[in-house]
Amino acid sequence: MTDVEKDSMKAAIVSRYGSPDVIVIGDAPRPTPAADEVLIRVHATSVTRTDCGQLRAHPIFMRFFTGLRRPKRTILGLDVAGTVEAVGAGVVSLRPGDRVFGMCPSRRNGAQADYVCVPATTVAIMPAAARFDEAVVCEGAFYADAVLKKVALEAGDGILIYGASGAIGTAMVQLAKASGAAVTAVVATPHLDLVRSLGADRVVDYTAEDFTRLGETFDVVVDAVGKTSFFRCRGLLKPDGMFAATDLGTWGQNVALMMWSTITRRKRVVIAAPTRIGGFVDYLKGLMETGQFRGVIDRTYPFAEIADAYRYVETGQKVGIVAIDVAE
Repeated sequence: MTDVEKDSMKAAIVSRYGSPDVIVIGDAPRPTPAADEVLIRVHATSVTRTDCGQLRAHPIFMRFFTGLRRPKRTILGLDVAGTVEAVGAGVVSLRPGDRVFGMCPSRRNGAQADYVCVPATTVAIMPAAARFDEAVVCEGAFYADAVLKKVALEAGDGILIYGASGAIGTAMVQLAKASGAAVTAVVATPHLDLVRSLGADRVVDYTAEDFTRLGETFDVVVDAVGKTSFFRCRGLLKPDGMFAATDLGTWGQNVALMMWSTITRRKRVVIAAPTRIGGFVDYLKGLMETGQFRGVIDRTYPFAEIADAYRYVETGQKVGIVAIDVAE
């Protein structure tokens, strides 16, 4: 291997906003770990709704955070599973050769590349029996966990999850059950058995009945896919119940509702904002090892076809996680 090859890597590069057609697999500088970081040889990553939103800078005001004219973050991908290639001087918890999984911080380049550097606190040793493509499970679960913490879900609470077959939804069903809540999952006909297998207490087929007319109210209603609204679901809420959105809304309407909810002190609409990754991956690993959590993988694409993975995620029809096999 030449010095140039050692210093570079293949990556899915996004140098401008647009459709999946703008993604180019090309050479990028291979990162070097800081003192508190690890360099990971990426074996698998994922493509998510978050990645698709950053690719297109949607909603438009996202550009204030991701770059006004061009993306600041030119390599996407939040989920990572791979082997530790090198560790920073201050890292003692991991060593080269360790099989790890976890998340990349959202404000730096991600895992849709041969290598990525991440803080050592954002990854953990993989469960022994897991394959790399089964371990890209953190992003959806991270957002789901943030929602459940925001609404302070407790044992015995009733929660309805609309869109329980996506990455966030399948994770939320399992995390809510682990907390002792009573879970009602709303999905389409093909996914009824899936959410039952994940532990849902009640399953509603929204293609066969109007889920807003169940004759029952809940402590929490969650839109896990960004396809319903507070106004449609408010009849499902108990007097002190909360509606939780997992995105800002097409035109930012969920932000406006949240602000109005705060001003009126009713706190009926919330949007969870995940904070620190540290500690969460270890928590998720514990659930995986005790059989309380598993990733639901819809399909796996080879790295060379990552643009097709984006196109599929943008259809809104994915079930669980779309994985990318980077080290084929």
